[in-house]
Amino acid sequence: MTQTDSRKQRLEFNKLQKRLRRNVGSAIADYQMIEEGDRVMVCLSGGKDSYAMLDILLNLRSSAPVSFELVAVNMDQKQPGFPGHVLPEYLSGLGVPYHIVEKDTYSVVKEKIPEGKTTCGLCSRLRRGTLYAFAESIGASKIALGHHKDDIVETLFLNMFYGSRIKAMPPKLLSDDKRNIVIRPMAYCREHDLEAFARHRQFPIIPCNLCGSQDGLQRQAVKEMLRAWERQFPGRTDNIFRAVQHISPSQMADTALYDFAGLMIERDGEREAAVFQEAKAPAGRVDIIDVMSL
Repeated sequence: MTQTDSRKQRLEFNKLQKRLRRNVGSAIADYQMIEEGDRVMVCLSGGKDSYAMLDILLNLRSSAPVSFELVAVNMDQKQPGFPGHVLPEYLSGLGVPYHIVEKDTYSVVKEKIPEGKTTCGLCSRLRRGTLYAFAESIGASKIALGHHKDDIVETLFLNMFYGSRIKAMPPKLLSDDKRNIVIRPMAYCREHDLEAFARHRQFPIIPCNLCGSQDGLQRQAVKEMLRAWERQFPGRTDNIFRAVQHISPSQMADTALYDFAGLMIERDGEREAAVFQEAKAPAGRVDIIDVMSL
């Protein structure tokens, strides 16, 4: 590699790093994800997204306007061949306090889910329950997950296509039992940026041998659909995400979300008279669209 190429790569990485940090900082500010004195439990799976999340949060912490603590947590699900030494060695090198939570959810999933069926649903529920309980035990006030913008948009379509619900992943969530707050600091980050960041940082990626290796996953089909759209219409994923942020309940059809039954006409007498007076005027035909727009 020439010196010019090396300089160009450094410049590109610096732009990428700044963009990711800006996106994470904006998401944290917009949703007030992290507050003074928070103890944030950063969930590490060994994948590119959670590594990037920890890396960026560590960097932002040094310049953040509030003081907060980071604790890394990995859940060892006892998958065969899982390299249990990788994360402890990596985190020890960073000097980050960490915990490895051992829970054999792998055996439970393999026992309950028939061969060939998707394991992600049960696996995620078991993992979530374990991590929620552990967050309480260490006094964590926030649980940080590594989902990014593409994950959120994919989840929206998964819920529409397979669950008949308009529902995604919120950047900030209060758990059903109200005992934990989940945050997604990378809600504004794109997956292709995180892939490039992980390659440059050379994170020791640990593949998922439980669900990550399955063929024909519904999420993978949705991901491919969105990527095809993005190639044909650049920016479409960003537009869909912005739509999730700007919802008009009165323009949907959920009777629990909007009081359609209680709609009442409110007419201004003078305005109504003016409309009809113009409609009766002799100066030619008045288009109904013009009347309706008054």
